[in-house]
Amino acid sequence: MAKMKLTSSEKSILRELIFPEPFEHIQEETGLGFGTIRDDLIKLINHGFIEVYEKYSSSSVSPFYDSDNIDQFSFKATKRGLKNIQNHAI
Repeated sequence: MAKMKLTSSEKSILRELIFPEPFEHIQEETGLGFGTIRDDLIKLINHGFIEVYEKYSSSSVSPFYDSDNIDQFSFKATKRGLKNIQNHAI
């Protein structure tokens, strides 16, 4: 599988997701705009770098999420996502 080149905003988001974190945490810690975070999260989810959780549950992976209401979920980097940022540490 080809390696995905992460943008600086995607790297910033992944670094915040060692533990499940709600959308608001990502906004506060990265300073990125809603649309940028939304687009990056969708891309990272689609590439298997992030898992989606019910907003206030760190144990319940959600197989579905509503991209129009993505701020209603929490996110955690997968092993693959963490490995990717570790390999591209700045």
